[in-house]
Amino acid sequence: MGQILKFPAPASKFGYKRVRKRCTEDHPDQLKLFSQPSAQILTFSSSVSPFEQALMLDERGDQKAAEFYAKAIEGHDCVADAYCNLGIIESRKGDTAKAFDCFTRSLKQDPRHSEAHYNLANLYFELNDFRLAQIHYEMAVEVEPSFANVYFNLALVQTINKDAAGAIAALQKYQKLVSRDEARTAEEMLHELRKSVEANGSQAGLK
Repeated sequence: MGQILKFPAPASKFGYKRVRKRCTEDHPDQLKLFSQPSAQILTFSSSVSPFEQALMLDERGDQKAAEFYAKAIEGHDCVADAYCNLGIIESRKGDTAKAFDCFTRSLKQDPRHSEAHYNLANLYFELNDFRLAQIHYEMAVEVEPSFANVYFNLALVQTINKDAAGAIAALQKYQKLVSRDEARTAEEMLHELRKSVEANGSQAGLK
């Protein structure tokens, strides 16, 4: 029987990722609104789409964000992105069923939506369904190979699934995509994984 792999004490997965880029790329002027003081009352011009309004509210933690994401969906405005971000809100409220529904609806709109795959994987991770978590993390990195946090979370779930070699490869990819300081967070985990591989003799010569 293979050795049971254990996480180093500080190891914990990265959280959900809100979609920001798709619907804001063509509206650079709106980016300035995100950094305004939180006490300021938002006023929306007619040129700001429902999704952008929802995103600005969401960035501030305003509960009305969910209402505006719903309006975006009804108005066919960035539907996949709106469902994805709405799923995060539902997850943080503790409504797992609604969160799952939102993430899957996002993927129905766009099967290659990397954030939806990643967020759905996180949801499965929290439900201890590590097989499906791994599948969706793998799909997320296939769609967006530069998405660093996915590799770290993938390594964690591969460790749980006793795939030390896969976890090592994922962590090495993570380290290449982040700063030197961030890369250090993976060092202890890599050390433990390599020790496990050596102890099991399953990956002789792996460096």
